[in-house]
Amino acid sequence: MEASQGLDSGLCRFTFILLAKLRRLFWAGLIMEPLQQQIRVSFSYPVHFTRHLFALHNPLLKDILGEGGPDFPKKLLVVIDRGVYRHHPDLIADLETYSRQSRDYCVLADAPLLLAGGEDVKNDPRALTRVHQAINGAGLCRHSYIMAVGGGAVIDLVGLAAATAHRGIRLIRVPTTVMAQADASIGVKNGINAFGKKNFIGTFAPPFAVINDCHFLTTLEPRDWISGVAEAVKVALIKDASFFAFLEEHAAALAERRLDLMQQTIYHCAELHLNHIANYGDPFEFGTSRPLDFGHWAAHKLEQLSGFTLRHGEAVAVGLALDATYSCLAGMLTQSQWHRIVTLLEHLGLPAYAPELEEDDLLEGLTEFREHLGGRLTIMLLQAIGQGREVHAMDPAMVRDGVGLLRERALGRHLEVRVR
Repeated sequence: MEASQGLDSGLCRFTFILLAKLRRLFWAGLIMEPLQQQIRVSFSYPVHFTRHLFALHNPLLKDILGEGGPDFPKKLLVVIDRGVYRHHPDLIADLETYSRQSRDYCVLADAPLLLAGGEDVKNDPRALTRVHQAINGAGLCRHSYIMAVGGGAVIDLVGLAAATAHRGIRLIRVPTTVMAQADASIGVKNGINAFGKKNFIGTFAPPFAVINDCHFLTTLEPRDWISGVAEAVKVALIKDASFFAFLEEHAAALAERRLDLMQQTIYHCAELHLNHIANYGDPFEFGTSRPLDFGHWAAHKLEQLSGFTLRHGEAVAVGLALDATYSCLAGMLTQSQWHRIVTLLEHLGLPAYAPELEEDDLLEGLTEFREHLGGRLTIMLLQAIGQGREVHAMDPAMVRDGVGLLRERALGRHLEVRVR
């Protein structure tokens, strides 16, 4: 008994001394408990649909600026895609007239900045510097506005500049292509290319507002008119079989430039994208899954391999065809549904094959896709039209078989897809 009491006493004394030493270390700053902070931030921004945004009778822009607080007039810097300006030569004059007539609401901080459009602008780091210089020269503050008017590439670039100047200036996006209005400009991502990789440098920064003006679509070149529909096909394939049927029904009319049908297509495509971003738990892509990039692992690589002569939408169309073919070869997708998918692309006038598919470097796109998101490789394939299925590996031999099938179909030889 005495031995036991002595042991207990010794143990208590040892514990007391140990705790005393730990307390001294703690107060000396050598041991510190971690501080845990949790921040919840809610983002809200509208996506508007209008026509002739800068017409004097259109109050939309003034209404949007009014939502940013009562301190009027608002300082506004405008960056315009040169391609848009070429087709709309009155645009700057319209902006200046609008600003003069709305001077109680907004004032142009400087003359609009013109930038070359297309993927080249995202490959040129000097373009980002030019926008930063314009922001600095115009004396914009965090309550000022920068408006990007152009295709998805210019809007991506200006979005990055806006997100990084003063740690964030209010961005109004005015996308002018089908691709940008339906997909590229309605989300929370901004970026430019570097090291031969798409969007290597970028941010997640929601815009203040997005304004889709359908008038800009009327002057698009044929390739730009139809290439953006690839994103509608994409989101229909993984989320909405009825929307896919709508695209099948109206493919010829869309290819023939029916503006009313294109507006419906853009609206529903944007709706599906926004719903996914807001309600599927990972708007800033902390996980390893990116369903809305179905078909994009190959598309991004194809753009690079083509020297960016392929439009993004054209590369996406080829990527969709390849991943649909792979899904069929893997036994996930029926041959009849595969045929519907490739046939729709053909009826829209979108490519289902590109020679760059044959290049050995194509499969590097899988590694680059994984690096861009992080974690293990996660690729969206198809279980059925309207139903995606994620996988974590792709068989290179099966990818090459898929390329061969698409090549034969492009040559007019329609082969049966056999499950491997």
